[in-house]
Amino acid sequence: MSSILIVDDEAGVRASLAGVLRDEGYTVDAVESGEACLEQVTRQAYDVILLDIWLPGIDGLATLERLRERRVEGPVIMISGHGTVETAMRATRLGAFDFIEKPLSIDKTVLAVRNAIRQRRLEVENRALRARVDRPLVIVGASPVMAALREQIGMAAPTNGRVLISGENGTGKELVARQIHALSQRRTGPFVEVNCAAIPEELIESELFGHMKGAFTGAVADRRGKFELATGGTLFLDEVGDMSLKTQAKVLRALQEQIIEPVGGHTSVRVDVRVLAATNKDLPEEIRAGRFREDLFFRLNVIPLAVPPLRERGADVIRLAEHFIAEFASEYGRRMKRLTPEAAQALCGYRWPGNVRELRNVIERLMIMVPSDTIAVEDLWFLDELLVVPVPPAAVARPALATGAAVRPLYEARDAWEREYLLQALAAFDGNMSRTADALGVERSNLYRKMRGLGIHTRKDDEPL
Repeated sequence: MSSILIVDDEAGVRASLAGVLRDEGYTVDAVESGEACLEQVTRQAYDVILLDIWLPGIDGLATLERLRERRVEGPVIMISGHGTVETAMRATRLGAFDFIEKPLSIDKTVLAVRNAIRQRRLEVENRALRARVDRPLVIVGASPVMAALREQIGMAAPTNGRVLISGENGTGKELVARQIHALSQRRTGPFVEVNCAAIPEELIESELFGHMKGAFTGAVADRRGKFELATGGTLFLDEVGDMSLKTQAKVLRALQEQIIEPVGGHTSVRVDVRVLAATNKDLPEEIRAGRFREDLFFRLNVIPLAVPPLRERGADVIRLAEHFIAEFASEYGRRMKRLTPEAAQALCGYRWPGNVRELRNVIERLMIMVPSDTIAVEDLWFLDELLVVPVPPAAVARPALATGAAVRPLYEARDAWEREYLLQALAAFDGNMSRTADALGVERSNLYRKMRGLGIHTRKDDEPL
């Protein structure tokens, strides 16, 4: 329920206004002077203040000026029985939302209050949205695969080269695209996203290139497309592998010539867009099946980036879990929760078919539904047991350092941890490389590469060490 403060030295005006506004469903307080108004706003925040100009002591304009000095942000509607253009202009310069004259029209006053409350809500929503949009982009993770991905992003971002981001659903491809844009020379321009899988085939061309009025049923006005809206910035084509062959041909022309033609139009529009694309499909396989154009693939795949699945990121699972715990604690106003070692081990052992998106949803559920400040392994009962693989306790153990002990560089500690982890995993499967790779959820070639990098030597394939 919205709250209103009436500031007027006439008791009759205060009483009548308060009665009308309470009938409209508002909570109303009333005071008789500017001094009382300034005191009242220190006790309570109001959505709207109705402030008379002619008051004993400090007048309404001086009161408005002091409200703004104190950063009281609610809209202020000025009331005057002897208003002049000069007075109204001064009130506007001081930040007054509206100016109404006595004798007060009930309808006009109620309308002014409604407009002020609507404006207030829009400002609050806009600040909240801006806070979310301006929140720093964070790619959480210290695993070698994520360190390599960050390095690739840093090299690709400052250029205008097109980037093709591949990875399973939920791995964070959009986050990578936004990070590239944020680090690029186009970061002050727009970042426009198109989910090619979510838009019906008959509308995708209109979405990308725009349309002219009357181009098809329902086209009641001209509309600019995403290519044009992204001019000067970045266009992100998410799930580009789901685009029809007909649309692919038009996208190819737009990439080649930086020219588009709206649906139903006869004139071309020049655009200046950097295109980033993402897919969870194997595009070379889609090309062989005739579902994706090879020439478009080569246009998009100037800089290929692969986002690894969560099951290949080791202890990043716990880092991400703790990041999401902090995020939801702040969003919901809850206390931080702590993972028990057993719960952390279970999270590391889960295969995460939905990747980071699934982990985020799991943590949100735990933050809402677990009453304790500790998340125990019993709280993870809903995770599919078939997707849990044994993980050595060392995978989640946190090293204790004695006071004054020498601390080695982080990369050395990380490599030592990963080496010990792989040795224990190999021992659990008698050195069988295929079974170990399956259990860890990685390709055998990636496991070989990682082992060589950590100085772990093998004999022949699938033979014990």
